[in-house]
Amino acid sequence: MSKPYVRLDKNNAAVLLVDHQAGLLSLVRDIEPDRFKNNVLALADLAKYFGLPTILTTSFEQGPNGPLVPELKEAFPDAPYIARPGQINAWDNEDFVAAVKATGKKQLIIAGVVTEVCVAFPALSALEEGFEVFVVTDASGTFNALTRDAAWDRMTAAGAQLMTWFGVACELHRDWRNDIEGLGTLFSNHIPDYRNLITSYSTLTSGK
Repeated sequence: MSKPYVRLDKNNAAVLLVDHQAGLLSLVRDIEPDRFKNNVLALADLAKYFGLPTILTTSFEQGPNGPLVPELKEAFPDAPYIARPGQINAWDNEDFVAAVKATGKKQLIIAGVVTEVCVAFPALSALEEGFEVFVVTDASGTFNALTRDAAWDRMTAAGAQLMTWFGVACELHRDWRNDIEGLGTLFSNHIPDYRNLITSYSTLTSGK
């Protein structure tokens, strides 16, 4: 049975970046490392572009998981930053849940490492509490396609929507008449082919 189309609303969405840590990133093998990092930073850029409340969290930083990727901390210097002392599921940490609920948003855009644990566990927990959950698949990573697909199946069965960062950006934007230059620049910074498209557009329009 098909479900009604629930679309992202930039006025009702928050971004959760879960455990994008230096050590954990070395485990990601279901997507090429440079592309994966580009996708994570693209998600961060679109969160800033749309002014979405963003929450950063890490797990056991002092252990092998390592510190948060520095670019994310630099991108959100004033965002809630919850360094969990040991909880594997971020939703088991009271400070994290309090930060999520403090945003007042009901739509949660989640990405993290690794997909079947750091993304799936809080996603399932948030769904259980009535949030609408959107998982950014290409800004989340894990060991291989088998573990990734199992996680995707589990989350979708519970009601999560799987998206890419580009799809998230377009659904939030809704209408190109809202802004061409800003979003076009964001896309060009993270998609080489899109830069060609924008260059072509700029050349044509500048000649008018």
